Amino acid sequence: MPHESEIYLDHAATAPLDPRVLDAMMPYLTGTFGNPSSFHSAGRSAKEAVDDARDSIARVLECRATEIVFTAGGTEANNLAILGAYRSYREKGNHLITDAVEHHAVLHPIEHLVKKEGAAATMLKVDRLGMVHPDAVEGAITEGTVLVSVMYANNEIGTVMPVSEIGARIAAWKAAHGRKPTDPPFFHVDACQAAGALPLGVKAIGCDLMSVNGSKIYGPKQVGFLYVRSGMRLEPLLYGGGQEGGMRSGTENVAGIVGLRKALTLAHEERERENARLIALRDRLIAGLLAIPKTRLNGHPTARLPNNVNVSFLDIEGEAMILHLDEAGIRASTGSACTSASLDPSHVIIATGLPYEAAHGSLRVTMGRATTDSDVDRLLTALPPVIATLRKLSPVKLDMKHYV
Repeated sequence: MPHESEIYLDHAATAPLDPRVLDAMMPYLTGTFGNPSSFHSAGRSAKEAVDDARDSIARVLECRATEIVFTAGGTEANNLAILGAYRSYREKGNHLITDAVEHHAVLHPIEHLVKKEGAAATMLKVDRLGMVHPDAVEGAITEGTVLVSVMYANNEIGTVMPVSEIGARIAAWKAAHGRKPTDPPFFHVDACQAAGALPLGVKAIGCDLMSVNGSKIYGPKQVGFLYVRSGMRLEPLLYGGGQEGGMRSGTENVAGIVGLRKALTLAHEERERENARLIALRDRLIAGLLAIPKTRLNGHPTARLPNNVNVSFLDIEGEAMILHLDEAGIRASTGSACTSASLDPSHVIIATGLPYEAAHGSLRVTMGRATTDSDVDRLLTALPPVIATLRKLSPVKLDMKHYV
């Protein structure tokens, strides 16, 4: 049975639909249901809604409306960026660069290209804080590099990557090697976790491709977009009616696109105020959790998402901790929701140099618009006895000196 008072602290997995977003979507779920490709008035009304959404999103990214391609979420956007760029520029080279803490929606397409389509990939290491360094990116670029893909902010440990500096390094490499901006290597940024928390101006970041989805910013699920810089070509994943400039065939999800537009606009307008509120909650929660013995913060202490807290408790098993919290009405996670069915430890935390045992005892808390001081208090009250109980049952007794 549901707990009488539930606390949702898993916004990195998905956020609830904002009522204001639902209000914006409703006319397109019922009355204005036309196909945007149709020439009659119902179709034109739907097309106008899609065009307006594209214009609004472009203003947030400070780009052209024609550079926004709507997709069915962040995973599709990442796949279109990686597979589409590689296949379109295969004659220029076969080398891809990414890092060890990327989401599987980036890692798996690259693995596919290596195994099945002749690609070569460089997997960059991160430091103990989960940061990939621009020097490493620049040093990995070769004459045959087609694409560099680095996430804006990590979905598990919250570390914010130096994407603007990476973008500048790639641009400088191009200039030094006589490459045009429309030549590879291209720079893809997965901004699914960053949207709503960090600025998305693509020129300031210096990226050619950027992925964003709706479900992380209080919008609908299964809708997102890919920014594609003008002059760049992508081989589509889907063929059909040629929608989205030929890059993504299929009748547009008009209600979802309208909801995405509203969600991104609200997140952009409220970002600074909400960030300040969340950072205060985040830092208080981190301090409270680190007061528990044998606990370590994962990710960068300051260059991290405003709502993200990720800690490892030594000598416990994370899934058991999550179940205890769930019984208390507190919804959190051990890592990415996309891999929650696996008992393997987080590849992200392992990549920072922590051992298997520490990764298995991790807790990810991601707060949101409804999170309050009392929610933080309740977690800090509920968690210590859970940790104490699990440690009594655990046969593992690790030494903290190896994990600081």
